[in-house]
Amino acid sequence: MIALISFAVISSCSQDKKSTTEKLAASVADQITIENISFNGDTSKAEMVMIPGGVYMMGADNQQASEDEYPKHKVMIDTFWIDQHEVTNDQFAEFVASTGYLTTAERKPDWEELKKQLPPDTPKPDESLLVAASLVFTPPTQKVDLNDYSQWWSWVPGASWKTPEGPGSDINGKGNYPVVHVSWDDAMAYCKWAGKRLPTEAEWEYASRGGLINNVYPWGNEHVNIGKPKANTWEGNFPNVNIALDKFTGIAPVKSFAPNGYDLYDMAGNVWEWCSDWYRNDYYKSVNNPAGIKNPKGPADSFDPDEPYTPKRVSRGGSFMCNESYCSGYRAARRMKSSPDSGMSNLGFRCVK
Repeated sequence: MIALISFAVISSCSQDKKSTTEKLAASVADQITIENISFNGDTSKAEMVMIPGGVYMMGADNQQASEDEYPKHKVMIDTFWIDQHEVTNDQFAEFVASTGYLTTAERKPDWEELKKQLPPDTPKPDESLLVAASLVFTPPTQKVDLNDYSQWWSWVPGASWKTPEGPGSDINGKGNYPVVHVSWDDAMAYCKWAGKRLPTEAEWEYASRGGLINNVYPWGNEHVNIGKPKANTWEGNFPNVNIALDKFTGIAPVKSFAPNGYDLYDMAGNVWEWCSDWYRNDYYKSVNNPAGIKNPKGPADSFDPDEPYTPKRVSRGGSFMCNESYCSGYRAARRMKSSPDSGMSNLGFRCVK
């Protein structure tokens, strides 16, 4: 969210007028934070899978690996349970109905908090930009410079998990689709209510591999574009042409593709998934040890040389936007990072316990 405020162009007169009742309801909801949320009491493990503990080599598998995926290092993981699929709109709606929680995308940004993540002396944006909004994928109609993500991301006032494309859109009939436009903070709030937690990055990758050893993808080593569709990814020229051999040009319902060896769905493609860890580009170097590391929980702080003032959390798994030419996010070792307050139309989560 922070990085994209600079190119967002928003008309202040386009904001919807709200009734006094709606404003009061929003004001009350805005006061509900993770500290106010209580466990819903459900101790079942319905729609979860037990992942047996074990040892694996975490990190880079092929020549597509980024520098932050090195070195490949030994990790020991204890047994844990993980959601079989991404948290859905129906599940998140139940949480919101129970708690009255308002997501980050539905709250007006606090400039005093935002400026902590920006270089010193960054000028305050116009008030028309500081509105409840989220990042929406808006594909161009022509080829664009892949170094300029403003060509396919738009900062859309009113976009949220309930209105994923902005005002006028909805999630009717999409209860079994992954919830999106949820920040790391929102995911943590849901986890607290559900009596679960976000997976560590090490747990997520271990589960993603499905018991396979050093394979590139959750399904094995067969290239994503060979054979039958294995995940919801971008097929064609990103970001303007998606030929949709997998039958989807956007998000797909959960369980639309075959599960991995642990019977987990969408561990590649569909939507990126938040992990609990802070992101550091050099983290793997700091924990690389021949004896291995047991149940790593990530670094104590965050550092991304691309945006040194912005603390970030890890997300994994890729999304429907991932393509060989731009983002091979469906690889088991691929890492992504975003500020914890980020909400996007290709970012969701699943839980563990």
